[in-house]
Amino acid sequence: MTCPFCDHSNSFLESNLAVARVDNFPVSPGHALVTTRRHISSYFETTPEEVKELWQLVDKVKRYLDIKHRPTGYNVGINVGSDAGQTVMHMHIHVIPRYKGDMEDPRGGVRGVIPNRQKY
Repeated sequence: MTCPFCDHSNSFLESNLAVARVDNFPVSPGHALVTTRRHISSYFETTPEEVKELWQLVDKVKRYLDIKHRPTGYNVGINVGSDAGQTVMHMHIHVIPRYKGDMEDPRGGVRGVIPNRQKY
């Protein structure tokens, strides 16, 4: 099967080692993914150079989304492995804009991946 993240034709920002694209199944307006150009499955396989460019591109994506969508917050996350919810086995970072009122009580943020552990 062909990896959908190895096709960079729909990217909106790029660097030498990383690419930003719109998520095909966004959880909010502007939801973006920052991927490595190189096909690897895990963040823990990245080189120091890739790490640097990935996070530089995350910053550029955030600035772009600030202008285009004006969110009031962000969730940034990486799923590593199918047991953590990764469905495309190509390393990617989610940049998810959040908006006031987009859910009733957002406290706990990414802790919501295990719903009964989100609130504390």
